[in-house]
Amino acid sequence: MHKLGRLVIGFVLIISGTNCNTLKKMGLVPNELEMVTGLKAALEQGLFKSFAAFANPNSTASLLLKLPGEMDKVEQVLGTLGIKTSISQITGKLTNAMGTAMTTAQPIFIKSLQNMSIKDAAKILVTDNPHAATDYFKQTTTQNLTAAFVPIVDSTIKLQDADKEYKQIASVYNSLPFLNKKMESNLSGFIAGRAIDAMFLMIAKEEADIRSKYSLRKTDLLKKVFTYAEKEVKRKYNLQ
Repeated sequence: MHKLGRLVIGFVLIISGTNCNTLKKMGLVPNELEMVTGLKAALEQGLFKSFAAFANPNSTASLLLKLPGEMDKVEQVLGTLGIKTSISQITGKLTNAMGTAMTTAQPIFIKSLQNMSIKDAAKILVTDNPHAATDYFKQTTTQNLTAAFVPIVDSTIKLQDADKEYKQIASVYNSLPFLNKKMESNLSGFIAGRAIDAMFLMIAKEEADIRSKYSLRKTDLLKKVFTYAEKEVKRKYNLQ
């Protein structure tokens, strides 16, 4: 075995037999401030990636907004009626409206981060729930995000006449006799809800990645905090 490999194994064996107080003295266990700071840094990393994606939602396939309702049937039926171009135009406008609304999200999420307590951070950090931080954001931001998004979406779609175009399409589609589900009438609420759902999906993915992928822990603090959390989760939940 390579000399370095023997040294690493020896170090791991020493650490595994060392109690927690000794590990803290050795600086291998993060203190409360480091836990909170590291967790917030990781969440900011995920948040800003999401903000960047929403700055140009048309370039991200998963963010392209589709019409509400039975989507496949909507596009198929309206396409046969010769208004497929209109569908493409309106969905583009709705996607832009979603991106515009997202500009108000950053201060809401940052405030939520600032208000995170040591108790919150510890609960979020050491858990077998890979989306614990995302769940925290859902609880603390959804109401404020909805209140901020809806009026912006509403004004944006009206400015672009997307609301009128949507009503025309919905009127044609909803008049068809063989439909199981009508197109939604609350367009602003639908777009705001879609934006919030998409935001949380992106944050959840980034959170799960940083919990499981060492390469995404860009700083020494992130490496220290999440390596510790990983070990604690395995110990606490008897995971292999």
